[in-house]
Amino acid sequence: MTSASSYREATRARLRESLVAAARALTVAHGWEHVRMADVASAAGVSRQTVYNEFEGRPGLAEALATAEIRHFVAAVREQLFAHGADVRAAAHAAILHTLREAEANPLVRAILTSARGGADELFPFLTTRSGIVLEAAGAVVEEWAAAHLPDADPAVVHLAAASIIRLTVSHIVLPLGDPATSATALAEVFVRLMR
Repeated sequence: MTSASSYREATRARLRESLVAAARALTVAHGWEHVRMADVASAAGVSRQTVYNEFEGRPGLAEALATAEIRHFVAAVREQLFAHGADVRAAAHAAILHTLREAEANPLVRAILTSARGGADELFPFLTTRSGIVLEAAGAVVEEWAAAHLPDADPAVVHLAAASIIRLTVSHIVLPLGDPATSATALAEVFVRLMR
């Protein structure tokens, strides 16, 4: 019974990954506002009803798409932070710089920002008003890094510093004020000061 249940769960996970990948490719190619559930189904080789069964409509698919992309970014942030150990400035700079550069080059992020400027905003709130997924996932990684490399740091200070710098980094993704390197240097300095 357990193996059958595990098999079903693995099959369903692969199906969801396939549907999210199809939605991502269509969004990059045409913009989210032009992606229909039927298009996603066709691209993934399943029925439209299958897509609805998995996501219950476009909002659910938008959330799954945003969540998958956020997880990708957060994994890279974790790697950058841990590569620099207890050097707060270097770790923050590397993680922020990687995030800003990746966002600038990421076709899905560009599609989300372009769609939002055109009035289609189902995905955009995941970077702004519904950024809880970003804050929770990235915040957990910053707190994990601090616990491993800065064991004497006050958890409340780490939490506040993480939430603040994540919000500021997202702000720089949405509305860049300069090149990624300059922004990363400034934001790393803010993070260092918040961690004191």
